[in-house]
Amino acid sequence: MSNQPNHIAIIPDGNRRWAKQNKLLPWSGHEKGIGRFREIADAVFERHIPYLTIWAASEDNLTKRSKHEVRFLIALLTDWIQKEIDKKDFVRNGIRVRFIGRWRQIVSDHEKLARAIGTLEAQTKNLKKSNLTVLLGYDGRREMIEAIRHLQKNKVHEVADKSLHDALWTGALPPLDLVIRTGGEPHWSAGFMMWHAANTQLAFTKTFWPAFKKKELDEILVDFSKRERRFGK
Repeated sequence: MSNQPNHIAIIPDGNRRWAKQNKLLPWSGHEKGIGRFREIADAVFERHIPYLTIWAASEDNLTKRSKHEVRFLIALLTDWIQKEIDKKDFVRNGIRVRFIGRWRQIVSDHEKLARAIGTLEAQTKNLKKSNLTVLLGYDGRREMIEAIRHLQKNKVHEVADKSLHDALWTGALPPLDLVIRTGGEPHWSAGFMMWHAANTQLAFTKTFWPAFKKKELDEILVDFSKRERRFGK
């Protein structure tokens, strides 16, 4: 496919609405969404797209939703990570996995999650074929504020593109080429990766995340390949 993206980000919206539509409890949507995540991640890398970033939970998701729902989400994520550690599929497929966000500061009972994340990141840190970034407890506005504070602390008097980019939590990642938001509500949230998304293409779909399939991913990629990216020219 011509005009292939190098870096895709997914905002997987609609888990709870999918559950409501199917007369299930809200956290059932998260459970279904986790399974969908792995299927779509595999599809992205099979299509030779080297960078995938997925927003697993925003800072607001972890602070404003019920404690019961958050505990379920964290337990679900911890269990999924542990299974991935045991299967070693990421290692076999050369996929580096990183988790970025303030989940440590937000989730009080996170020791088991922290151990699982630490193990998976260590297991994959030297892999270079593909890159999977999971944003957890992430807010783009806070990321930018923390980057500026970092520059101030290190007495960087002349801020340039590179110095600010490197100070970001996501500074190791390349610019975004395509952002896909599921769930039928075409809007941006919490300054999502505002620096990396400066010249990105957007794709909004009405499909709730648990129902999003590889066929629709391919349709979005075909549409992307036909777009002309002028970068302001």
